[in-house]
Amino acid sequence: MGAGKSAIGRELAARLKLQRFDTDEMIRGQFGSSIPEIFARHGEQAFRDAETEVLRNLRHVTANIIVTGGGIVLRDENVKLLRALGIIIWLDADEEILWQRASRQNNRPLLQTANPRQRFSLLLQERLPLYQATADHRVDTSSACIADVVDTITKLL
Repeated sequence: MGAGKSAIGRELAARLKLQRFDTDEMIRGQFGSSIPEIFARHGEQAFRDAETEVLRNLRHVTANIIVTGGGIVLRDENVKLLRALGIIIWLDADEEILWQRASRQNNRPLLQTANPRQRFSLLLQERLPLYQATADHRVDTSSACIADVVDTITKLL
């Protein structure tokens, strides 16, 4: 949360003239509602199931940009599917910067707790080893603008 995945994915796809698939957008379209509404009505498990199904459906997609939500690495099957899809870039930033960005909007279902800052930190600590084990490359977005991050990713690719 807060690394800039959606914005960077849009710019990267435009620059490389590739189609972009955003798993969160695809899930919103499938359910016909927002991510917070999906979590509220159907629960996190249904959302995670939808993530896996979207990745399965993208197996035959080639030479495109796929943007995922930060929790997609929670399932081993998703990690295997991602690896089969291509190079995995982990967008990261300093925790405080990630928090500042993620907390700008009050629409993050996993942060709807009595102490969202603490929950954010716990989620990040839980996911960091998964990101490290999954990613082919890590790109720090802490102080870089979108164009600079896209430049870095383009060079990696």
